[in-house]
Amino acid sequence: MLLSPEDAQPKKDRRFGLLPLGWAIAISATIMFLISCTRHLMLQSTGYDLGIFDQAIYLISQGQTPFSSLMGFHILGDHGAWIFYLIALLYKIYPHVFWLFLLQSVALALGALPIWYLAKLAGLKDDQNFVVVIAYLLYPVVFNANLFDFHPEVMAIPALAWAVLSARLNKLGQFLIAIVLVLGCKAALSLTVIALGIWLIFLEKRRIYGAIALTMGTAWFIFATKFLIPSFSGAEVAAVSRYNYLGNSVFEIITNVFLQPQRILKVLFSWNNLRYLLLLLLPVAWGLRLPQLTYLIPAVPALLLNLLADYLPEYQPQKDIVFQYSVPIVPFLILVVIHTLAAGRSWIKHQRIIIIWSLVFFLGLARWSYFITKYLPEMKTWQATKEAIARVPAQAAVLADNNIVPQISHRQTIQRVTLDNLALLNQYDCVLLNQNHQESGIPQEAIANRIKDLQQMPEFHLDYQRDGVWLFKKNIL
Repeated sequence: MLLSPEDAQPKKDRRFGLLPLGWAIAISATIMFLISCTRHLMLQSTGYDLGIFDQAIYLISQGQTPFSSLMGFHILGDHGAWIFYLIALLYKIYPHVFWLFLLQSVALALGALPIWYLAKLAGLKDDQNFVVVIAYLLYPVVFNANLFDFHPEVMAIPALAWAVLSARLNKLGQFLIAIVLVLGCKAALSLTVIALGIWLIFLEKRRIYGAIALTMGTAWFIFATKFLIPSFSGAEVAAVSRYNYLGNSVFEIITNVFLQPQRILKVLFSWNNLRYLLLLLLPVAWGLRLPQLTYLIPAVPALLLNLLADYLPEYQPQKDIVFQYSVPIVPFLILVVIHTLAAGRSWIKHQRIIIIWSLVFFLGLARWSYFITKYLPEMKTWQATKEAIARVPAQAAVLADNNIVPQISHRQTIQRVTLDNLALLNQYDCVLLNQNHQESGIPQEAIANRIKDLQQMPEFHLDYQRDGVWLFKKNIL
């Protein structure tokens, strides 16, 4: 049974429960920040997506148009994430990508705060609240989303949880701020807000709050997909290509989901989707019961977007918890767990076993092992790459390996190596290639051939070469 708003507020005799919560948030934020910074310093960040966002935010902070040279259009044409303009205020203090890592780690850790109060509001005791917080902080998607570059939708986790809390506490102002923040992180999150509104109206009986969420989500979805994104990108929403089997536009896809459901069967019922669901649910399976799954309704749009993504290899990241695509599902999965515990219906009732369960799945599914299996083996060219990066002029237009791009993205023109632009070398002032780094979809033979071409091009000269790392500059530099 839900407590009254007054009972949910922290009182003096309950403050003992907030101390470990504060420590858990602080320790978690610090660890996640240090881990993401370490990955970046090991040159394991990527042009897609960190380079894209870092370049755009830097340009905004410098008063320039945030035109992404990596995508070929204005950053608002990507996902309509206007929150970049707020983040750019931090870059005005000092322009560094570590701001993004700090924001992301703090946002993920702070998700524990509204989760704590939602658990308190549901009638759980402080020790149960702490177990829920630990289950959230050890949930593999949280760690993996933090590890994989930076994505603004990660900041929607605490905002979505706070929106639910605000609706239950009748805090209209806080609810509005939370919804606006969610919508500013990514246009696709408007679907989550719409589903949240429906859930608030029909299941939570918070009709005013539900109507607000439904109206704001619908309005932003229509504006972003029909006007904002096409105006700044010159094309349909980028993610539409992932659902081409359903139609050629956002609204055609939505229509066919309902009118021609047979189209989705081949994609929906697949081994990849079954595997994805198991990865998503097993870490919290101890707290999942059928009656409480109604709390997962706001997560349905994000879940369907992942399950319905085409089965082509390039779209499989949506069906893997390594990436950020499952982020909008997280707060509502935790909400299911909270209410299962409140109903006394969890499969496992012993709190220490729940924590051990969470820890086991964290160790098995969180990608902390990448530092050993994936990142360390590529450190053999780290020193040479750092030396080459230091020789790249600040304003030069650069073509570079994907993992080098976010190291030098504070410029108007930066592009990652692809098979297409390898034939367009004259468009760049500098070309920085790592012959030992296997770019996705680019044979090493192609890289070797382009290096030979650059050595023979009179307008370029070899500026640096060591351990398979090559830096070519135009003679005018």
